Amino acid sequence: MTDFATLFIVPTPIGNLDDISARAIEVLNSVDWIAAEDTRHSARLLQHFSIPTRTLSLHDHNEDKRTAMLCHRLKDGESVALISDAGTPLISDPGFILVRKCREEGIPVIALPGPCAAITALSASGLPTDRFIFEGFLPVKAQAKDNLLSQLKGRTCTSVFYEAPRRIVSTVSDIARVLGNRHIVIAKEISKTFETYVSGTADDVMAYLHADAAHQKGEFVVMISPAQVDLTAIPPEAMALLERLCEHMPLKKAAAVVAEHYQLKKNALYQAGLGIKKE
Repeated sequence: MTDFATLFIVPTPIGNLDDISARAIEVLNSVDWIAAEDTRHSARLLQHFSIPTRTLSLHDHNEDKRTAMLCHRLKDGESVALISDAGTPLISDPGFILVRKCREEGIPVIALPGPCAAITALSASGLPTDRFIFEGFLPVKAQAKDNLLSQLKGRTCTSVFYEAPRRIVSTVSDIARVLGNRHIVIAKEISKTFETYVSGTADDVMAYLHADAAHQKGEFVVMISPAQVDLTAIPPEAMALLERLCEHMPLKKAAAVVAEHYQLKKNALYQAGLGIKKE
């Protein structure tokens, strides 16, 4: 056992302030320090809930330096809460270096559950949620973005991205160019007054974005549907075995067994198995 204080990872609202939990407020009130991505931005949240705890900044440009200082304070018994500008810290936000160092030094780390734009958007998207990959923000450079999008051509799970308002039009255009009219969903201003979900082909979404300049404002979550599995590429005997095995074991394991036996792709068999279950 150590006498080190605890680092708390505390999610904050992504829009509606009522989404903060009672436990989050309790922790923010009780710790010695709050490490915030932008102390000026977080000051409004803390003032709203009358939280007087001292703050200091921790962002991409000072995380190395701040990590050493915060670990020293934690070892001296001063507890710290880490927050980002909105949502769950470390999810496309700073904090990884600090948490990794705390783990290495044996400093207790406790993460509170709470708001996350990617998970919230995905749950309301209408796209498959049994398997998904969160990619954060797409690359800025055109070739790197194209390379990543090209990987989605055969990806058999939902892909989730964040995107900034100034890049949303070019990103949807790139999706249409690289992936064709794959079904996508965009979510903007989640939990805020003008929360909007737009679902359809890339062309449908592009039409919405161009219909009104206001449609391009706000923070976006972009979700891309899985690639369709060509069931004709799976031999009938493999499908028959998969169906029989699913009666006795989980689909994931059955798909792995059939994939190994017939030298097929496990993801394709898994998706085919989902189709069997739906039928």
